[in-house]
Amino acid sequence: MRILIAEDENDLNQIITKRLKGEHYSVDSCYNGQEALEYLESAEYDAVVLDIMMPVLDGLSVLRKMRRRNDSTPVLLLTAKDSIEDRVSGLDAGANDYLVKPFAFEELLARIRVLLRKPAETPKTCYTVADLEVHMDTQQVKRGGQEIRLSGKEFALLRYMVQNEGIVLSRDRLEQHLWNFDYAGGSNVIDVYIRYLRKKIDEGHEQKLIHTVRGAGYVLRAEA
Repeated sequence: MRILIAEDENDLNQIITKRLKGEHYSVDSCYNGQEALEYLESAEYDAVVLDIMMPVLDGLSVLRKMRRRNDSTPVLLLTAKDSIEDRVSGLDAGANDYLVKPFAFEELLARIRVLLRKPAETPKTCYTVADLEVHMDTQQVKRGGQEIRLSGKEFALLRYMVQNEGIVLSRDRLEQHLWNFDYAGGSNVIDVYIRYLRKKIDEGHEQKLIHTVRGAGYVLRAEA
């Protein structure tokens, strides 16, 4: 597995690179956003660890440029900022995960393992389940041709569920995937957003798409 580290703090960059190489990853490292883009243009990576505050070009700008050119490489953002607004900005730009400095290296390793579990696939711009349409590029959602307006949090949850159509997703898995999306640690936060989605996606339609699997979690699928 090949990983790109883009971090302008020299000591931290070297420590992360050394530790990841010790875990048998192939690692390239750079110190600003422009260098990161040049690396990404010249090689294929399985994951990118991207610092937000970097010289020349900041991490969010790098991320937006990646997504605009349909580069779906999983990205873990590193930042010293921990406000909800910063988390939302990173996720809206296309980040897969978010880690606040200072962090334990074991947590960084665990998050990288999560990013690498599924091979990167060519990104789809639109997912359909029955008469539900979820457009990834515009974040437009339609059911039976009628547009549905979702909040950023609701769309993030629906996006993850539609990308895993037919797979039962536990509350823990959903929380792990969305932990940094305005998650304050409430035990029922996933249930709350599932209820919001059901009201907007399924209410008024005979065919229900969001299902509860008792004792296991939730699944998005079209049932006969």
